[in-house]
Amino acid sequence: MSAAPHRARRDTPPPRTGNSEAEVLRGFLGYLRTSVAAKVEGAPEPAVRTSPVASGTHLLGLLGHLTRVERATFLGERVGDWQATFHAAPEDSVAEVVARYRKAVAEADAVLDDVLDGGGDLGAPLPRPRPNSPAPSVRWALTHLIEETGRHAGHADIIRELIDGSTGR
Repeated sequence: MSAAPHRARRDTPPPRTGNSEAEVLRGFLGYLRTSVAAKVEGAPEPAVRTSPVASGTHLLGLLGHLTRVERATFLGERVGDWQATFHAAPEDSVAEVVARYRKAVAEADAVLDDVLDGGGDLGAPLPRPRPNSPAPSVRWALTHLIEETGRHAGHADIIRELIDGSTGR
């Protein structure tokens, strides 16, 4: 797959958030979430579901995976096969995959809002819909999602540039 002529977008710098640890963590996570969704949004068919790399990674699969990571981490949903989360159904459109991701992010943010409203403790466990399932601390969950989303945002940057030359956030 050859890249189209270079089409740079203005790069968005990291956020300047509030002074609290929670504000900084949530600010960086929000920044990464927006970046990765923007890499998938507007990507052309069929390249959005075709892998330009030997691993088989493609943009729709990355965002589908991140949707499941958000739902598992913040909402306590179980995932039986993590590798399967990287596959997109043939009928999935770009708009549908992006909408599912944004819905998962909004639901995860609502959980965080409930826990952290009024200066909640980042060391507290996330609430879980399954009472017998151990929950990570809010701090761990935010840090993990920053790492996971950042790593896959980097993959998405490279894949999108290979598809159509688009760069930047």
